[in-house]
Order: sequence, then C-alpha cells, then structure tokens
Amino acid sequence: MSSATPETTPEPPAADRAYNHVKAGLLDGTFPDGELLSEGDVAGALRMSRTPVREAFLRLQSEGFLKLYPKRGALVVPVTATEARAVVEARLALESFAIDKLAIDGPEAMTAIGEQLVAHPACDAGELSDAEMHETDRAFHAALVAAAGNPVVTDLYNALRDRQLRITATARTHTARPRISHQHTQVAEALRDADPDLAKQRLREHLLGTVRALGVDGGPYLAASSDL
Repeated sequence: MSSATPETTPEPPAADRAYNHVKAGLLDGTFPDGELLSEGDVAGALRMSRTPVREAFLRLQSEGFLKLYPKRGALVVPVTATEARAVVEARLALESFAIDKLAIDGPEAMTAIGEQLVAHPACDAGELSDAEMHETDRAFHAALVAAAGNPVVTDLYNALRDRQLRITATARTHTARPRISHQHTQVAEALRDADPDLAKQRLREHLLGTVRALGVDGGPYLAASSDL
C-alpha cells in the first residue's frame, strides 16, 4: 500500500520573487521616495542573479513606481501632490457613495456595518507593525465600500489598493497612529448611530488628514466642509 506524497508548491520564477519583494518594500515604505535601488543589492538579498531583478525593475517602471538609470540603479519615484490628492479624492467619492447607499438601505444596514467597524483592528492599531497598519487601514475602508453591495464600485475601490498603501506609507502613519485610530472610530460610531451626514463629515476629515500628512494641500473638494 503506497503512502501519498504531499504536494509541494513550486517556487515562483525568480523575476516574480524579485518583483514581489521590491513592490512590497515600495508599498510599506521600506524603500522610501527618492531612494536609489541597486540591482546588485536586491539580487544579493534574494540570492539570485541580477537578470531577474532587472526584469522586476522594468516591470515596476512600467507601473510608475521606479525610474531606471542605466549603470546607476532604479530611483523610487516620489508620490506627487497631484497623485496623492487624486487618489484620496477618488476614495472620498467612492466611500461617500457607500455611506449614501447604506443610508438608503436603512438604519439597520448602517448600524450593522458600524458595529462591525467599531470592532475593526484599525480602530485600535497600537500593537500593529507599520506594514500591518497600512493594510489594516485599507481593509477598514474597503469593508465600508463592500457593505454597499455594488460590485462595480467595490472593484473600482480595490483597483486603488497599491496606490493607497504607498500613500499611507509615505504619510508616516506611525507618528499619526493615535489620530488615525481615533478617526476610524469616529467614522464607525457615526455609522453605528445611523448618522450618514456625520459619517461623511468624519470620513472627509480623516482623508484630508492623510493628504496633509504628505505636506499636500487638500484642495477645494477634500476641504469642502465648512467645519474644516
């Protein structure tokens, strides 16, 4: 009687491993804006040749994360004020839609997602690493959007994932963690109390703070509330 041999998952190609490694560092802030990455350093860290690292750099350049300089390395392209503001404006539009949709669905729908979000780790993120904090922050807002039950809007929101993670990492959220956790709680509590206007106001304040943490002016759309 033969015994079953456990199946092993094949290791991803070297270029994919290099791509995933570098992109993770870009999204969590390990490789900050303006840093010059070396093919040799990355290849050494991953114990591979430079060729797959070069392929990964080319792919990340096509996605707008890196700018390659022959024989020098790859520059981490800084997040521009225009990009940061545009991404956060898109988030505000999609998340505000979600709140409006939940309000139409009724107080029970708002209360249900509010209770879920009040207990979310993003409302008490003191023990999380910076990388975990960035992903938890994104997951909090993604849960709000998904609760509206519109798959097209959810897909649009999820398409912003990488840009969101990079912007929150660049905003140095470690020092602002207490404020961010408090603002998440304020949004969640307003939803729990079935108060859509207050929820949208708290959301706007929260997202405006993210942009300002980058040293970027929020612009008229983000700062539209007379309370700001």
